[in-house]
Amino acid sequence: MLTYEECLAMCDLTEAEIEAIAEHEHMDPMIAMALGQYLTSHHGDQRIKSIILDDIKRAERCGNTGHAEVLRKVLQHFLATHPEHGNSAAA
Repeated sequence: MLTYEECLAMCDLTEAEIEAIAEHEHMDPMIAMALGQYLTSHHGDQRIKSIILDDIKRAERCGNTGHAEVLRKVLQHFLATHPEHGNSAAA
């Protein structure tokens, strides 16, 4: 059986990106990792970008500016490492 860390090492996403997906979809990080890997493998990077943007908006609505700032950095990293799917959205 593979551990979380072993799966993470094979994934095209960072742990922070996976955590953002897990937060948005209300799922376990291991399941979020599988979903994220599927999306990056099947042209779903735009969906991941939308998930992170939704998380930022929710954090801001809740007054959690620190978490929103962390998520902005996650989004910046995601866009930098997946440039083929558009850097046009500002957070």
